[in-house]
Amino acid sequence: MEQQMSNTQSNLQSNLQSNLQNNLQKNTELQGYQLVRQDIGYQLKSTSAVRQELGPQDVRVQVKAVSLNARDLMVLRGNYGDIPEGRTPLSDAAGVIEAVGSEVTDLKVGDRVITTFFADWIKGPFQRAYGPSARGAESEGVLVKELVAPQHSLVRLPDYLTFEEGATLPCAAVTAWQALFERGKPLTSADTLMVQGTGGVALFGLQLATAIGAKVIITSSSDEKLEKALSMGAWKGVNYRTHPDWEQEVLRLTDARGVDQILELGGPDTFERSISCAAPGGKIAQIGVLTGFGTQPNLIRVLQGNLDLVGIAVGSREHQTNLLSFMTEHKIHPILDRVFSLAEADDAFNYLESGQHLGKVVIAL
Repeated sequence: MEQQMSNTQSNLQSNLQSNLQNNLQKNTELQGYQLVRQDIGYQLKSTSAVRQELGPQDVRVQVKAVSLNARDLMVLRGNYGDIPEGRTPLSDAAGVIEAVGSEVTDLKVGDRVITTFFADWIKGPFQRAYGPSARGAESEGVLVKELVAPQHSLVRLPDYLTFEEGATLPCAAVTAWQALFERGKPLTSADTLMVQGTGGVALFGLQLATAIGAKVIITSSSDEKLEKALSMGAWKGVNYRTHPDWEQEVLRLTDARGVDQILELGGPDTFERSISCAAPGGKIAQIGVLTGFGTQPNLIRVLQGNLDLVGIAVGSREHQTNLLSFMTEHKIHPILDRVFSLAEADDAFNYLESGQHLGKVVIAL
């Protein structure tokens, strides 16, 4: 009998030790990625992280999906300034809340949420103080299995959207939304919009504009992508390889009037052409710098055309909630090009860099 009790006690101790080890393993092997310096730019390094404690206003999110943006590629390739060693990349994530801090009132365990790009830009005009809260470069990013974040930096994900779809929204969709509806003259059904390329911001711009009946001209170097864009509701497509002076083709399509609004995504190599094909009194939303940073535009055309020029850096939490209300009303589903696994993170970045994508590139966790 004593031997049986001894064996039972030994088994209990063994099971207790095993449970403690399993719990410790769960707390210390939360897989994600960090940025590690190399000769040029950074590389992704798989990492384990000790579980963070929750502050009173924090929530813990089990991340289900993240998405990539052009900015993330710039960070990885070393074209976005000096990023601290060990920083977690990416800004856009969707997941489910698994724990909340003692003072959290807006969210609860089980809520499906998405991040905001600027954690501290809640509403109102942009302030310089919000810049350091930009996820994935200036502050910690979201390419982790578990994320601890203040409740004010998260927004509920509409029920009709999947986690993969939700993960595409915080940067690209909010950028397109602010450009078209929040800053300056809002887009109307009577307007013509031009978008450049078939990446995330461009296709969200297409979807948002066509939802209200505006005409959209889209540019690309691929006839195949243009055909797909036309099937999504674009009014006209312009291949800028077939038409090197594509601004002239845009003017031809609009009977020399030009377009009312432009999502300018190219930067130095496209900016002056955008000015040339903007209608009098039109609006150019300067968003992208895909062709670099330096430019010397002929600003006399901006004056002569009485154009509005606005710089767009994503948007606020309020912009994001307005976007989600609009998307829910019109049941807009983001365009997903390809979904990678967490182990394929490097492949996801390489695929984005290849330019083959049409829509958003996602990593499912």
